[in-house]
Amino acid sequence: QVQLVESVGGLVQAGGSLRLSCVASGRTISYDDMEWYRQVPGKEREFVALIMWPLNTYYADSVKGRFTISRDDAMNTVYLQMNSLKFDDTAMYYCKTRRASIWGQGTQVTVSS
Repeated sequence: QVQLVESVGGLVQAGGSLRLSCVASGRTISYDDMEWYRQVPGKEREFVALIMWPLNTYYADSVKGRFTISRDDAMNTVYLQMNSLKFDDTAMYYCKTRRASIWGQGTQVTVSS
């Protein structure tokens, strides 16, 4: 069974950048499609980005052009590079394996306006 651990998020000013990591253990995720989701209190968890094996990527309209999902299979890690952050990007961010639907514990990203 794979375990996913997201890096610590943090507080960033609007317009700034932040990179999240999702490190997998237990088995390789080299052939998994991987996703990032986010959730704010009182709302449903929403899709952010997907990387399909090997390297096809898809994004929510709200982050397209600002966020980039990538992977380093040697490190068994998936990344989410977030640029031009907005206040509305404030949320708990989760990584997830797409097929088996295994979630990380989440990491908080707060964007100050």
